[in-house]
This record gives sequence, structure tokens and C-alpha cells, in this order.
Amino acid sequence: MSKLTACLKVATLLGAGLAAFLSQPNSAAAFDRNQAQLFGVLPAGSTLPEGLAVAPNGDVYVATFDGSRTIVVFNQNGKYLRTLTVNAASAGGFLGIAFHPATGAFLVIDFGAGTVLNVDKNTGTSSVFMTSPNGPAPASGLNALEFDAQGNVYVSDSFGGIIWRTGPHGGAVTNWAHDDRLKTAGDPPFGANGMGFNKAHSILFVANTGNDTILQIPVTNGNDGLTAGAVGIFTNSINGADGLIVDDQDNLWVCANQSDEIVVVDKTGKVIAKLGDFEGLVDGGTPKGLLFPASPAFSRDKKTVYVTNLALDLRVGTGNPDNVAVDSDWAKQVKHWTVSKIDTRFQPLPNK
Repeated sequence: MSKLTACLKVATLLGAGLAAFLSQPNSAAAFDRNQAQLFGVLPAGSTLPEGLAVAPNGDVYVATFDGSRTIVVFNQNGKYLRTLTVNAASAGGFLGIAFHPATGAFLVIDFGAGTVLNVDKNTGTSSVFMTSPNGPAPASGLNALEFDAQGNVYVSDSFGGIIWRTGPHGGAVTNWAHDDRLKTAGDPPFGANGMGFNKAHSILFVANTGNDTILQIPVTNGNDGLTAGAVGIFTNSINGADGLIVDDQDNLWVCANQSDEIVVVDKTGKVIAKLGDFEGLVDGGTPKGLLFPASPAFSRDKKTVYVTNLALDLRVGTGNPDNVAVDSDWAKQVKHWTVSKIDTRFQPLPNK
């Protein structure tokens, strides 16, 4: 066989192989992103949507971090219903919000005051549910809420590196877990953030935003309730791991606020989906898709996950012009803040 004939034969084989590879369906080669759809647009004057909670009737409550002390309410179809003004003491912005699964209390974290408020969801009248022993921000950074099976309330402290616990009706506070891994020196400058128990309540997962990690705290159930074990790393490299929720299969759905996506990892820490993406600005400054996603929550039927788009320019949020992120210049142009929704059903990656 001549050298020319041999070369032509190799080229033919390589071409056939490349053609076969390119003919494979996309679902076999990449994540099925499940495009993020627009759920609702906050009314004029409301900015920086952060915490999100779904009420027992399916209405969606969205907390603003803009210092206006307001909660924006949508129905389950994304129709704007009303804006609830809370008589909070500070103007430091609201972060995590939740409806207590046992008592029905509407709990709102007043970040600036270092408190959790019990808010009347109809009138906005509030009382202090618990107060951080470290005092108001920046000494503490109360961020997200979670509940155990007995109705105890857990609150992450992003600056103190602490998970605080109080009873179902608030009041006295205990330092339930404390570890340097719950702190950060990274950007955004928030450590312990979103939290979620697995189905057996044997592990509490905690997102560390600045470190891009998900931590795990093993739990033992004794006579005095749940006791925290040593804080460890569950998985790494979720860019700006923020809000976190856990589904019925113990998959973790994590807002990656610096890569504008929802990362889904299974109970072993393996990524199984990356959902949503940023698709630019439309309609005079409205994010299309996800832009600095902050807090997720499942709809009542678990077919949809709602996500707040904080759309935060880190340079403004931290007061440091060097804290520029890849989407900072996009966030700077936002004029209308949004909540997105994503179908929870996705095509898994092949596992052959």
C-alpha cells in the first residue's frame, strides 16, 4: 500500500468517526438546561429580591434587600397581588423568609437588626421572634432559615460562622454549630448561607457562598433534640453557592449566584443537572433567565422551582470597586427586578 493510499484511508476513517460523533443527540453530550422562564416582575420601586417563600395557599412571597422593608406577593401564576410593608426596626434589608411548617408563623430575617421577625402576612405588624446574641450586622449576618421535625428553627450566620437554633416559638437562642468552615474570606463576603436537611434529618447541608462549597453537618437525635457533629465538606466548586433546597430524593438544588444557574447535586455530591442561564436584558433592563440567583423554593406540587434574581452588582453591594464579577456590568444595567421559574423535570446525563 502506498503512503498516499494509507493516508487517504486514515483520513476516511477519521472523517467517519467525527461524523458519527457529531450525529449523536445533544442530550447525550450536555446538561439539559431547562430554560428559566419569567415568573413575575417586581413593581416599580422594589429592587434586589432575595428571600423567597411559598405560602400554604401557593402564593409566592419575595423579600427585598433594598432597605424598603417590603415583601412582594405574587399568586402561583406570577400575578402581582400586593406589597406588604413590615414595621421592622432597621433598614438593613430582608434576607431569608419562611412559613413555619408547624405553627404557620411567617418568619422574616431582618439582616440589619440581627433579628428574625414574626410578621403578620396581612398587616405587616411584626414582633421579634429571636435576636442574634452577637448583635446586629456586621457583628452577625443572619441569612437563611431551616426547620427540624420538632419545629425548632435554625438560622445561618454568614459572618459569625454559626448556625443558631431556637425553639418553635422563638425566644432563647443556642449556638448549635460553630466552625471556621462556616466563615469566608472570599467573594461575595458571605459564609454560611442557604440550608437544608436531608429527608432523614441526619445531615444538615449548608452553602458557603464565598468559599463555593456545600458543607455537611451530621446530626444525632438525642433526648435534648438534634445535636450537631463535626462540620465537613460535602462538595466544592459551586460558584457563589447561595440559597439551597433539598428534594424528596435528597438531591440538593443550589443557586450558583456567580454563574447564573441552578446546580443540582445528588446525595453523593455528584452534579446531575445545571439548570437555567443568563440570556441578557430585555424590555429596557429586565433580566431574561437568571441573573445572580439567590433563593430557590419549590412550588406546592414540586413541579416548579421559583428563584429570585438578586441581580446584584458586587461592586455596589460590597462597596469595593475591585469586587467585579463577570456579570457585574449586566447587573448595573438592570431596571426591573424579577423572579424566575424552572421546570423541575430534566433529562439526566447518560451514565454508561
